[in-house]
Amino acid sequence: MFIYGILLVTLALALLSLYFMFTASGAPLRYSWSRLLLALALGVFIYLYGTWVYLTVNAKYAFGICLLLCLLSGFFRRRSRTARAPRPWKRVLSLFWTGMLVCLCIGYFTGTTGLKQQKIELAFPLKTGRYFVLQGGKGLPTNLFHFSLRGAIYAMDIVKLNQWGGRAEKVFSSRLEDYEIFNDTIYSPASGRVLRAYSDNPDNIPPNMERGPQNTNQVLLETDAGYIFLAHMKKGSVVVHEGQWVVQGQALGCVGNSGFSSEPHLHIQAHAKGKPGTPWYMGEPLYISFNGRSYLLYEVIRPKRVNMVDR
Repeated sequence: MFIYGILLVTLALALLSLYFMFTASGAPLRYSWSRLLLALALGVFIYLYGTWVYLTVNAKYAFGICLLLCLLSGFFRRRSRTARAPRPWKRVLSLFWTGMLVCLCIGYFTGTTGLKQQKIELAFPLKTGRYFVLQGGKGLPTNLFHFSLRGAIYAMDIVKLNQWGGRAEKVFSSRLEDYEIFNDTIYSPASGRVLRAYSDNPDNIPPNMERGPQNTNQVLLETDAGYIFLAHMKKGSVVVHEGQWVVQGQALGCVGNSGFSSEPHLHIQAHAKGKPGTPWYMGEPLYISFNGRSYLLYEVIRPKRVNMVDR
């Protein structure tokens, strides 16, 4: 399956970077500097982009420590006397890949939209716990899936982490209940009017996504700052109705797996208001900030406690 494949790629590249780092740090610097740069660039890349959450996010931190130890080991190991200068084409190839990886690492933080975006300030819509940005970022290269979806370049997919740092009981499961976020209550991230609210669609059994994006249980809010779209909600869970005014922290429904979704998660995106008559999703995409902080791909979210409102 796809999840097992990308997890295997993550682990393979992580081991490769550790191997490069260990062997390069044990050779004279005048011979190994290009290989050392490649190992460092590859290590940082896989640390940022690696799909560690499918195993546990703790593996990411363990890898970072191992990479640092491999680098530091060069100061304590005896340098090899048989080391030779690499052939010119190998050094050029190493520098080429280093440059590519460095660009991707910079792009992780800047995306295609640079360092400044039009933001919207929201309260985090889930309960206190540890959550994780499964998809998100500032456009390409980090938010590849959302980039082409009606301008949703800042959309986020959020899952919840269990005590072991994973998002489910297994690497992959066909049971919805095995996913930590399934059935979590979603609270309104801002005060506003409900423009759309329904939850009649069934939840997909992972990884089935045949029902597509037109069958997503959702709530669409209109606020003073713009439109907020929350999707993939659980069948029958939405507790608000169209035209209703809700306040920040009021319960909206529960996280599910409806629509174009392969596993339970919360999809959230925001758009500025456009000209009258313009569909909400055609407005300028807004970069989301939760409780004063913005998050990037594969970052952990530790939200402040939500003030719940009974309605």
